[in-house]
Amino acid sequence: MSNLIDQKNNLEILISTTGKNDIDFIENIFFENNYESFPILIVNQSDKIIKKDNQNIKIINTDSRGLSLSRNLAIKNSSKKYCLLADDDIVYKEGFYENILDAFEQNINADVITFMMVDEKGNLFKKYSENINHNYKSIREVNSVVIAFKRESVIKNNIEFDPLFGLGGTFETGEEYVFLRNCLEKKLKVLFRPKIILQHDSKSSGKLAFRDKNIFARAAIFHKFHGSLSYLKLLHHIYLLKRKNLIGCSDFINKFLVGLEGIKKFKSI
Repeated sequence: MSNLIDQKNNLEILISTTGKNDIDFIENIFFENNYESFPILIVNQSDKIIKKDNQNIKIINTDSRGLSLSRNLAIKNSSKKYCLLADDDIVYKEGFYENILDAFEQNINADVITFMMVDEKGNLFKKYSENINHNYKSIREVNSVVIAFKRESVIKNNIEFDPLFGLGGTFETGEEYVFLRNCLEKKLKVLFRPKIILQHDSKSSGKLAFRDKNIFARAAIFHKFHGSLSYLKLLHHIYLLKRKNLIGCSDFINKFLVGLEGIKKFKSI
């Protein structure tokens, strides 16, 4: 980690937020760190205007709506070698910045690296894969706020978040999977680094796969990438939810019908 001091400003933190009129929320995100030490870009989707005096913070105020649009706007206006996706409800652990830079330094061919997070009790947020190299299966478990990437790799390959997916979109979840899947399909090197970089409330949409809106979005993703096979994929997905006791036997048909509506909606767009 000897070169980290020289690379101190190489990682830009891209924060998506809504309805803010000041940057007080930044102090909670960087509770264990000094936020004035890091380059930060905030995309504030609001009718209100954030003003700031900090030289290390750049703010984009926009009346656009949707998390994926916010992410795309942040990436487009980023300026550092590496970028880290962020939301306004996380808390970075001490040393997170150095851990991310160190990961890229040790894996110079990596285009994207994902990390781990813990819940408010300090427990691992989920059971993380032991695979260092991500594949189509492993990226299903990745949360967007632990994704860091080389800006040039993403920009050069025209990789963006799909506005149909994510909060504020037609399908309210799954935007990070679509993003990472596009990275893999463009032959980018996507790695997993077993380092904890942040804390996030355990009440995350990623842990609520049984909800109708999650199934609705998951089914749309199946059709986006698998076409007519999406119906079998959906059936298998509902079966897995039942096997994990996330839904009951009486829910099986209703959840499948919700998924069919998701496929139908995606096909109509």
